Amino acid sequence: MSALVELAIFPTDQTESKSAFVARVIEVIRESGLPYQLTAMGTIIEAESLSEIFAVIEKAYEELEVDCNRIYSVIKIDYRKGPVGRLEKKVASVEEKLH
Repeated sequence: MSALVELAIFPTDQTESKSAFVARVIEVIRESGLPYQLTAMGTIIEAESLSEIFAVIEKAYEELEVDCNRIYSVIKIDYRKGPVGRLEKKVASVEEKLH
């Protein structure tokens, strides 16, 4: 199986700028060793199972709850039979079709 998950997670009770908090979450994702892609509106993570993804999300919450009282997240999941590698293949497929 292949799980692609787009995650946006940040505190709502802190500063207007969220980049320092997002950077802390990205460090958690990096430490997981899972492939990811940072975008302007969220981060896409790929794994073979949802349990791997949910473990990373839980660690991200643990990282932020140290000094944040309210944490907001949006999670989109694309779970499909087949091998991993869709993080790059999906984009490449669209780019091939562009004229």
